[in-house]
Amino acid sequence: MPEILVVDDEPGIRELMREILEEEGYEVRMAENGSRARAALDDKNPDLILLDIWMPDVDGVTLLKEWRGQGRLTMPVVMMSGHGTVHTAVEATRLGAFDYLEKPIAYKQLLDTVKKALASRQAKPTTSGTLEELGSGESVKRLAQRLGLAASAGLPVLLLAEPGTGEEVAARFLTPPDAPFVRVDDPAELANRPADLLARAKGGLVYVPDLTSLTVMQQRGLILLIARRAEFAARVVAVIRVAPAQALAEGRLTAELHEALAHAVVDLPPLRARGEDIPGLAARALEAACVRLRLPPLKFTDAAMSRLAEHDWPGNLVELDTLTGRLALDDGVGPIDLDAIDAALGPRAGKEKTGVELMLNLPLKDARDAFEKAYLEALLAACDWGMSRAAERAGLDRTNLYRKVKQLGIEAPGKEK
Repeated sequence: MPEILVVDDEPGIRELMREILEEEGYEVRMAENGSRARAALDDKNPDLILLDIWMPDVDGVTLLKEWRGQGRLTMPVVMMSGHGTVHTAVEATRLGAFDYLEKPIAYKQLLDTVKKALASRQAKPTTSGTLEELGSGESVKRLAQRLGLAASAGLPVLLLAEPGTGEEVAARFLTPPDAPFVRVDDPAELANRPADLLARAKGGLVYVPDLTSLTVMQQRGLILLIARRAEFAARVVAVIRVAPAQALAEGRLTAELHEALAHAVVDLPPLRARGEDIPGLAARALEAACVRLRLPPLKFTDAAMSRLAEHDWPGNLVELDTLTGRLALDDGVGPIDLDAIDAALGPRAGKEKTGVELMLNLPLKDARDAFEKAYLEALLAACDWGMSRAAERAGLDRTNLYRKVKQLGIEAPGKEK
């Protein structure tokens, strides 16, 4: 049977609740103050906590905030108080409480709330599918782990992401299987009808694609939506483009919304930081482009794939999809080579091709000759074209150096060929 932890400083209320709950078949543990509640949670996680707000050593809201910050709210918490106010109820639910009961608590209301809270726990956090669309490297595996932990803790998730990094893929990953996914394309709904969004997303997820574009009123609506999410068993995922602290300092994020979302911030790594994923993603995107354009299958040459792997991808996955579609349409027969990639991407951002980078596209013998020529020209120049000195520094016999110089066609500056 489910176990319930009752935390209340009044002995009479604790005993009454124990009698009522045990009569319904629940197992009950009790704690008379905040310190005992901490110890009880350290000892064993209950299935539900009934938590009094006003206690002599530490109030229940502080305990709730503490457990939430530690990621320990893996069970529903129902707050109780004989001095209830609307502000206290909103604050408690904003911090993750499932519900709020005002004393004296009616028998039927207590049992109904306990059943609903335990039912919400039985719908264990689950995720949909995988993050294969983002890759299969270590960084994507770590991302899946962080998202799973945030979901298990019941926290709203804030994705810190550059545009095009797969924000919606991550949000859909957090959506329970066969559950509704509600994307907030009209932010006015947050200000005017936040409860409607929750009703549509019941058992699923509400996705806010750009947090800092919201007005103050829309952010307040999102705060209310977050506070009431447990009533609808809905998750909330929002996206932000800059660090939350920066958005707060710049006045683009209210302090209340920052507090509501700052406990589960998950970074989405940009494509340039996931070089190990680029070959697989590029091949998959090209295959999808060929299917979309009704073209025969195409492939990248090894040199072309190397060029893709070193590109900065400022547009991330969106840029990759756009590029592969363009290359498939321009080529049509394949394979897609380095020249096609360079023509599409243009000069490499921030740098010219170095000699070594150019050599990577040559056969080994030609690359070796090119390196030796560049090396000996630089060495001879450093030695004022003195063959004896250059031979000594290179560790070569002087005759062998002469032979190399002649073989590679190296001429001193100003000398007639």
